Amino acid sequence: MALSIEPLFNDPVNGDFYKKAFLYLTEPGKSAFCMLSFDCLCKPDVLSFILFIFHNLDNAHLSERMVSFHVPWEDDNGEQHVNRGWRVEFSSALGPYKGGLRFHPTVNDGILKFLGFEQIFKNALTGLPLGGGKGGSDFDPKGRSDGEIRRFCESFMTQLNRYIGSSTDIPAGDIGVGGREIGYMYGQYKRLTNLHGEGVLTGKSPLFGGIKLRPEATGFGAVYMAQHAIEDKLKSTLKGSHCAVSGSGNVAQYASRMLINLGAKVVSVSDSNGCLVFRDGMTNEDWDQLIEAKQVKRTRLSSLSCGEYIPGHSPWTVDDLPIDYAFPCATQNEIDSDGASLLMSKGCKGVFEGANLPVTAKGQEVIRENQKALYIPGKAANAGGVGVSGLEMSQNAGKTYWAKEKVDVMLKDMMAGVYKQMKDGAGEDGSLEEGCNRAGFLKVAHALKELGWVY
Repeated sequence: MALSIEPLFNDPVNGDFYKKAFLYLTEPGKSAFCMLSFDCLCKPDVLSFILFIFHNLDNAHLSERMVSFHVPWEDDNGEQHVNRGWRVEFSSALGPYKGGLRFHPTVNDGILKFLGFEQIFKNALTGLPLGGGKGGSDFDPKGRSDGEIRRFCESFMTQLNRYIGSSTDIPAGDIGVGGREIGYMYGQYKRLTNLHGEGVLTGKSPLFGGIKLRPEATGFGAVYMAQHAIEDKLKSTLKGSHCAVSGSGNVAQYASRMLINLGAKVVSVSDSNGCLVFRDGMTNEDWDQLIEAKQVKRTRLSSLSCGEYIPGHSPWTVDDLPIDYAFPCATQNEIDSDGASLLMSKGCKGVFEGANLPVTAKGQEVIRENQKALYIPGKAANAGGVGVSGLEMSQNAGKTYWAKEKVDVMLKDMMAGVYKQMKDGAGEDGSLEEGCNRAGFLKVAHALKELGWVY
C-alpha cells in the first residue's frame, strides 16, 4: 500500500498531510505497533517514511479501537471450552465499521488487523458509506455438530452485541461463518436486544432480512471485475480460457458458476487437503456435485467422484495444469513466489484475488515483473461481497426486499464503478494495482480531513 501511494507522500502541497493520514490508518488504537512489511518496503525512499511513522507514533491522534473477549461454550459431552474473540473497528471515516467475522484456528489479532486494514479501502471503492473493520475467533468449526456451533455462536454474540449496531458496526460472514452461523448469531442478538429487523448483521437468510444474491456476490463480482479488465486491457474475453480457481467455499463456488456461464473452462477448485482438477473444464454436473458436498453434506473434495483429486497440492503447484487466468479464492498467502513463478511460466495473463491478499509480497513482486500480466488486488476484485452487504443494510433500513435481478444489476454497476476508479487512479503510467490503492486511500484521506480528524 505504501509503495502504491508513495508519489502522494512527495506531493509539495499535500505530502505531509497524506503521510499523517496514512499513519492514522495503520493501527486501530494507540497501544500497538505500526503494521508494515519490511520485506516489501526496503527501498531507501520508503524507508525514510517508515522511520517517520515510528518517530511519530506517540504523537498520532489514533481514535479507532480493537476489542477482545472470552467466548465460553459447551460441547456435546458437557465439557466447557473457552475461545478468544476479537472485533477490530479500524476506520469509521466513511461510515459504520463493516467487515466479516472469521472462525478459524489460525485467527489472531494480527490477521484481523491486516484484514481490517484492507477492508477500509475495499469499502471505500464500493461508493457506499462504509467504514472498515474485521472480527472473529480462533474457534475451529470443522468436525463440530450443529448444536456445538449454535452454542458457540450464541456465546460469541453475547459478548459481541454490546459493540455493534446498525449505525455503529455491522459484521458479516467470512471463512467459517456462513448463513448458518449468521442465523444463529442474529437469533441471539434478537433475544438479547429485543430489536428486530435491524441491519446489524449482513449475510442473513432472506426469511429475516437477508438480500438475494449475497452468497453469490463475491464470486460473481470477481468475475465481473475480470471481464472489465480483460476486455479493456487485453481486448479479449473469458470465453474458452482456462481459469484456475482455488478454494471451495462460497467465493470459489460462485466464481466457478459465473465463469462456466461465460464459457470459460474452470480447471480447478481446492481445499486445505488438496486440489480437484478438471482437465476439460468443470461441467454443470460437476458444479452440482461441488455444491452438494460443500453446502449440504459438508464433506471434503476428496469424496467427490468428479474430476481428478490431487492430495497435498493447490492449483498453484500442479505443474501440468494450463492456466490463462488465476482466481485465488481460498485464503491469505496461498500464492507464494514459487506459485507465482509457475503461473507466469505458463503464460498466465491475469490474477484476480477473490480472497483477501492471497498472493504473498514475494509473489506480488513476481507478477509485477511480468508487465503483461494483470494483477487486481482483493480490495477491488472481491469488493462485490461487501458491496452487496451494504445494499442489504439499505434494504433493511427501507424495511423492504429487492428482486435478485435488481441486485445483480446493482452489483454489475458497482464493479464497473470500482474498475473506473482503479483505472483513473492509475493514470497513464500506473498499474491497476496502484490505481486501486490510490483511489481507496484518497477517498478515506479526504474524509479524515473534512471530519477534522487529521489536519
